[in-house]
Amino acid sequence: MTKTAAIIGGGVIGGGWAARFLLNGWDVNVFDPDPEAERKIAEVMANARHALPMLYDYALPAEGNLRFCSSISDAVADAQWVQESVSERLELKHKVLTEVQSANAAVPIGSSTSGFKPSELQEGAQIPGQIMVTHPFNPVYLLPLIEVVPSEATSGQAVENAIEILTSIGLYPLRVQKEIDAHIADRFLEAVWREALWLVKDGIATTEEIDNAIRYGFGIRWAQMGLFETYRVAGGEAGMRHFMAQFGPALKWPWTKLMDVPDFTDELVDMIADQSDAQSGHLTIRELERKRDNNLIAMMRALKQQGNAAGRLINDHQESLRPKLDDSGPLITVKRSIPVDWTDYNGHMNEGRYGQIFSDAADAVMNHVGANAEYIEAGNSYFTAETTVKYLVESHAGEQVTVESKITLGEGKKLRCFHEMKRESDGELLATCDQFMLHVNLESRRSCPPLEHVRDMVEGLAKQHAEA
Repeated sequence: MTKTAAIIGGGVIGGGWAARFLLNGWDVNVFDPDPEAERKIAEVMANARHALPMLYDYALPAEGNLRFCSSISDAVADAQWVQESVSERLELKHKVLTEVQSANAAVPIGSSTSGFKPSELQEGAQIPGQIMVTHPFNPVYLLPLIEVVPSEATSGQAVENAIEILTSIGLYPLRVQKEIDAHIADRFLEAVWREALWLVKDGIATTEEIDNAIRYGFGIRWAQMGLFETYRVAGGEAGMRHFMAQFGPALKWPWTKLMDVPDFTDELVDMIADQSDAQSGHLTIRELERKRDNNLIAMMRALKQQGNAAGRLINDHQESLRPKLDDSGPLITVKRSIPVDWTDYNGHMNEGRYGQIFSDAADAVMNHVGANAEYIEAGNSYFTAETTVKYLVESHAGEQVTVESKITLGEGKKLRCFHEMKRESDGELLATCDQFMLHVNLESRRSCPPLEHVRDMVEGLAKQHAEA
């Protein structure tokens, strides 16, 4: 059954929420009185359609339907989830939450607020137990962290339902144990932001130099290991206790100005704006967003290969996307987007990655005929002995492709497959691969006949594909 999410407020964050739900197969109703809302969300969706599918090795579900509504009540009436993403004005949020609960009293409501506590949002609410903070990070369609903050009045069941829903669309719900102003992550960001303002104001560093200090240094460490695990490693073999003993005294040194705020004068604003223009003014916001998204994809795919941090989350979510093969025709062994890190200096998919995609197709065939992980663990597998790849048409980052595979020979220890890679939008043939494999005993590392159940599947499919 298709589920529906209602997005109240279609700005940058609301648009990102809409994209995350839509690309994971949910229908989405949007309410935003801004006459530009449809255009703005369309632009966010264009970036999201380019970016999110690149994280996964399997295709996302069929995109849901997007509907713009003329009222809050219309948007939430049939919703299983409501995400409020209006401006950070408490009286406006109270008005919106009242309208939502008047139209659909049972629906759980998450607020994207970065500053208000859930107890503040619940003031005067008809059903406070259905309201909580679900604070995302931009771009919502790529970054997985969602801070889930309940109050004492929030229903435990509502929180559990929220966590289940958010996990199902590939997000990482971090349940905050106690409500606090600005939650967890924004408190770190505010501290870094405040210190950065002082460094610019005092003429110690420019905006670009501060960004370089982050992106060439600790920002990369934090992306895969966080704060405390990074410092545990810094403590060497003696670990965190040694690190704390070594660097603890530095907390008394007057290094930072975190307890002070620089005067937010026009002069400071002009200084920072001018430096930012010099740093990035040659790129439009949409170009910067595309650059950001491509960088995030490449980094998260690297973490995915290592099964660490955000990459582990992507791997877990990807398993729910693994397609089931249908024997009625050619096996659809690959259905995916071409990721940006598969392209080269010529701007198209590198020839080495064709080997990857056809290898993935062969793995899908093996899994389908029973030569799966358990079979391999027991000491049997297929090894590729020969491939012939023909490159027919260029493939580019973001293109949706499928691979159709036929078993052209299934006889004893021999397995031969013919793979056709096609562009999904128009069916154009992009590349082919003729692949010959031999069944192998992993202990002796020599060829041998497959076990009976695998042999029967291979021979049956070879006959079926030959007849077709």
